[in-house]
Amino acid sequence: MGTGRSQIHYGWVILLIGFIGVMGSLGFGRFAYTPILPAMKEGLSLTYTQMGWIGTGNFIGYMSFAFMGGYLATHLSPRKIIFISLALVGLGMILTGFSDSFEFAMVMRTLVGAGSAGSNVPILALASAWFTTRRRGMATGILVSGSSIALLLLGPLVPYILQSFPASGWRVCWYLLGATTLLIALLNYFFLRNRPEEMNLQPFGAPSPTSLSSSSGTIKNIYTFRPLWHLAGVFFTFGFSYVIYMQYFSAYLINEAKIGTEKAGDYLMLLGVLSIFCGPFWGMVSDRIGRNYGLALVFLTQGTSYLFFGLVHSPFGHLASTILFGLTAWSVPSIVAATVGDMVGPRLAPAALGFTIFLFSIGQVLAPPVAGKIADLTGSFTPAFILSAVVAFAGMTGALFISRPTRWASKLGC
Repeated sequence: MGTGRSQIHYGWVILLIGFIGVMGSLGFGRFAYTPILPAMKEGLSLTYTQMGWIGTGNFIGYMSFAFMGGYLATHLSPRKIIFISLALVGLGMILTGFSDSFEFAMVMRTLVGAGSAGSNVPILALASAWFTTRRRGMATGILVSGSSIALLLLGPLVPYILQSFPASGWRVCWYLLGATTLLIALLNYFFLRNRPEEMNLQPFGAPSPTSLSSSSGTIKNIYTFRPLWHLAGVFFTFGFSYVIYMQYFSAYLINEAKIGTEKAGDYLMLLGVLSIFCGPFWGMVSDRIGRNYGLALVFLTQGTSYLFFGLVHSPFGHLASTILFGLTAWSVPSIVAATVGDMVGPRLAPAALGFTIFLFSIGQVLAPPVAGKIADLTGSFTPAFILSAVVAFAGMTGALFISRPTRWASKLGC
């Protein structure tokens, strides 16, 4: 392996371990809240608005540390930052299970959000270090698909635990998922490596003529880089639109559509199954047709999915929405992460990606309480899902104006 001629490049090991890391960081740390939420609402006697604020607490933590996590990973060891942050996610989930009030639950979910950002940002940035531009979309797509496996597991697991422990099932869920994430933290610490040079390797894949393999820019340059701000604005629309859909997915199906916990779990599991390959697929599409067109197609599909949930109140609408979103679920983060690597190169990728995720997280912070308040006032999630669609279509429009990487190098000073 040290000669760089081994049959399996270590970059694929990085992808496997990073994939599992994302499964714990986002799949368990964030998306477990969706199926657990109805039982947690009943157990703590929460309103929809309070449920939204607990979700927002998670996103506030994520937003707060996305910027700092990327910055620290650029200056320190990404591997160590990932390990510490995943450990925080696991501990925070276990403590969430001990919640006895709205306030304590919100604080714990905020800690989980901070750990999710601290681990997810450098994990995604590793793709820029270990894979060249022509394979970067595929690589980031594989990493973000860790969330899909988590959804696949959560779909049947959470209802089973809730039924097995009627009085405290939601607490047991948090204990189990938290302990699993602590084990994932150890796995990442032992197997991740910061860059291929540590193992006398080169990034995997043929180099591109427009690839910024070693950016000469500085962190100050990237924070004033207009194309990066544009990309971050597009990412903001994804954060705002998708989080309404994902956070209230089960609550809508159970409390408004009245299909029951088990059936709602089936839909969530279907979403997880369909989304397993969406990241790599759309990442490879963006490798071929361009990041801008790839993003636009994803936003178009997701906006249509939200409209089905909001306007077609039938099994067909539920199924069509689940399928459309599942086929594109985590594609935006994977394409954005690849675009960031194209823009600034692997050295500055963690800091630049942290910045885009910071703006993305603002959308996540604003959306849940807004959607929850809409549901409380109207007695329906329909207006919230329509709002998600409008914002997604705005993201589609913005994506079309993302420029090609050949124009970025001179603007960044590379």
